[in-house]
Amino acid sequence: MRDLAGPLKLLVTLWLAAASAIHLYFGGFGFPEPITMRGFHLLVFVPPLFLLFPAFPGRSPARRPSVIDWLWALASAAPHAWVMWNWDKVSDRMEYVDPFGWEMMVLAALAILTLLEATRRAVEVGLAWMIIISVAYMGFGHYIPGLLNSRPFSVAEILEASWLVPTAGGVYGPLTGIVATTIAVFIVFGAFMQGSGTGRLFTNLGAAAAGRFTGGPAKVAVITSGLFGTMSGSSVSNVITTGAMTIPLMIRIGYRPVVAAGIESAASVGGALMPPVMGAAAFVLAEITGIPYGEIIVAAAIGAVLYYFAILAAVHFEAKQAGMAPMPLRDIPAWREVAQDAHLVIPIVVLVWLMMDRWSGNYAAFCATIAMVGIAALRRRSRMGWRQVLESLANAGLTMAPLAVSIAGAGIVVSALTATGLVVALGGIIKDLAAGNFALLLVLLAVTVLVLGMGIPTTPSYIIAAAIGVPQILDLGSKALGYSAQELLLPAHLFIFYFAVLADASPPVAAAAFAAAAIAKSSPLMASMHATRLGIAGFTVGFAFLYDPGIMLRGSLVDILVATAIQVGALTALCAAYAGYLRASMGGPARLLLACGGLFAAFYHGVPDMVRLAVAVGVPAAIALTQGMRAPRPLRP
Repeated sequence: MRDLAGPLKLLVTLWLAAASAIHLYFGGFGFPEPITMRGFHLLVFVPPLFLLFPAFPGRSPARRPSVIDWLWALASAAPHAWVMWNWDKVSDRMEYVDPFGWEMMVLAALAILTLLEATRRAVEVGLAWMIIISVAYMGFGHYIPGLLNSRPFSVAEILEASWLVPTAGGVYGPLTGIVATTIAVFIVFGAFMQGSGTGRLFTNLGAAAAGRFTGGPAKVAVITSGLFGTMSGSSVSNVITTGAMTIPLMIRIGYRPVVAAGIESAASVGGALMPPVMGAAAFVLAEITGIPYGEIIVAAAIGAVLYYFAILAAVHFEAKQAGMAPMPLRDIPAWREVAQDAHLVIPIVVLVWLMMDRWSGNYAAFCATIAMVGIAALRRRSRMGWRQVLESLANAGLTMAPLAVSIAGAGIVVSALTATGLVVALGGIIKDLAAGNFALLLVLLAVTVLVLGMGIPTTPSYIIAAAIGVPQILDLGSKALGYSAQELLLPAHLFIFYFAVLADASPPVAAAAFAAAAIAKSSPLMASMHATRLGIAGFTVGFAFLYDPGIMLRGSLVDILVATAIQVGALTALCAAYAGYLRASMGGPARLLLACGGLFAAFYHGVPDMVRLAVAVGVPAAIALTQGMRAPRPLRP
């Protein structure tokens, strides 16, 4: 991103801050007509990307936009300004029925072209190519023989489907709507959390809670990254924010750089799994399913805790095996210093309470943001003056702008998938490969989501994979598990969601791991492999959503406790097996036994749950007991 200077920097800052402030205002006092809101959202966030991100880093001007950049910015504003000016005409037209004239065709082409260029510059080249392939498939899919054949589309139909179908997809589809409303207000809330010093609270809390224990810096990284993830919504920004402190500390006490990068990236991607915010994809999940967001965060709570439990267990066993020291005492803040920022938790409590009380997400985030400003003013160290407020609003705009174009691009892909019937064809291919085996279907879908996530961000990856995979899970899962499609709806989406999040840390292309590796000066590929190994809980919990409903707080108290205990035991066994340490160092046979026991308990559902529980608890307990009996006893005086 360019480091602008002078009047232009001030202009862009004020523009982004004003755009964020208007989104926040609408969140509290009501939004205009949907098409107007979507047009405004894209109008204010797409053009600045051409000023902030150079076309070709290293060749384009680094401190100022070129004339071409200004032309791109103006061109990107034209279609959205036209939609806002003609909102009534757009709202009243019948999609695919009313004529799509030459004027609208030109504007649609301009909107798609500028969106592609903004995506290439500010998001991911892979997502831009996926959009191009989707539009091309609409134009040439009827030439492809066999299962992937589609009907012919005219140029007007392609442009209309990609741009202006507010009820179904495209740039102005429902996905853009949810970003322009709920997600935007939550991003503002997250920016105010950072501006008020809540990040300092999380950092100090993590260090005070875990710094004194073996492998302290790694545990601080895990706790801090999980807390930061509730407000950042971006695994990469999470890595950059917390990793700058935790990765050097981990390396200093003995972790290999590549392992330190893996720990930080695994912990950072998990922030999107952690209630109460859970990142942008979770809000899209709520919009697609129609399930209240409060129910989603309740269902996801145990899974998120298990994810971080597994990472903490892994770093603990590895630190014990290597004999690593805690953090230096001079680096550990006193609890009284943590307490000085404790009041900043109140706005988060307000947010959770309002969402659990079934207030809309945007209104809950609006109230929590206002509460954050007021509560922060109670102490001088957290008080936000006008500069901090302006900076927080501008930072929110910087986060929203790339998200706006990535979601609009995902809308084009989803529109192409549905209009051509490709979503049915791809789902059919996966279903045929599974051959009626539900477990195999889930494995194929997990691999599909991880592959999609190699080139595109979490939220678009989740959206596209959900369109392909969820219908297959509902169809085959209702027969295999005996649940209704409605009962399976949330578990199916959470399954896809988890793997979309994990793709950010999984090889060969893992954005979070690459960012952590840059800080650690290590191999990005090896860092992503360590991150995948440390994030094993994401894989086990993803499958547990479908096979063990107790993990979602469904069923009796016994069901919930048994499902949770199975995961805790299985993850403990797997983490200890990899590290080669439980109560003491282990040899190959004990590690193999632990690994087999953990995998059996986590993934084999062909036996009663009590058998799985016995294996999950019994195998680690037996090995720990054996190690305790073999440990040398101190001599009596």
